[in-house]
Amino acid sequence: MLLPIFLLLGWWQLQRAEEKRQLQAQYDALSRDEPVWISRHQESAEALRFHRVRVRGVYEPRFQILLDNRVQQGQAGYHVLTPLRIEDSDMRILVNRGWVPLGESRARPPQIDTPSEPVEVLGVATLPSEVPLKLVAPPGAGAWQLVWPYLDLASYRAAAGFQVQPVVVLLDPQSPAGGFERHWTRLDAGIAVHQGYAFQWFALAVALLAVYVYLGVRAGRAAPSAEDEEAA
Repeated sequence: MLLPIFLLLGWWQLQRAEEKRQLQAQYDALSRDEPVWISRHQESAEALRFHRVRVRGVYEPRFQILLDNRVQQGQAGYHVLTPLRIEDSDMRILVNRGWVPLGESRARPPQIDTPSEPVEVLGVATLPSEVPLKLVAPPGAGAWQLVWPYLDLASYRAAAGFQVQPVVVLLDPQSPAGGFERHWTRLDAGIAVHQGYAFQWFALAVALLAVYVYLGVRAGRAAPSAEDEEAA
């Protein structure tokens, strides 16, 4: 009963690895294209995903958030996400400006320097994970929540009270637009993980089959033969 389950789980992990490989191929192809300009109009998340993008505007540090539990080279810290108000509009877009260390303690977040003049942002458009964010106070329910455990755009829009484009821009490592440490992980990091899981499931299937054969042979040898029964 367990053997087909192990085989199906291994095959599923191989399929997940193939999906990640296709995403990586898409990312590599789009990374060679010219950057797409993001305008004041609401954009489609799927249309911008993995594209290199450009956008001009002014940072609004008042609605900046720090994503907690971001580790780099064994050191805890935050990712700094700052909304950029797109020029000549009321539309914003979140820019991940990179990683900063934890600071003195979690009770005293680090001071974040933010350019006050208009900037041109260059980076890669990514989709944030859509998960409930329970620690964010709703609009009008208190002070702005600075440190977030993860990003949910719906909760962010509700807390900030303005429209935000459906993507987050990973600021290019060479961009001078007020960034910090930016060592973005390649998308193919998940391929090897899924392949490893697949190997484990297939190894369990082989081990299970080997144990089954071994116990069957052992049981066969231990069973009394017909001649033995007649002699008895």
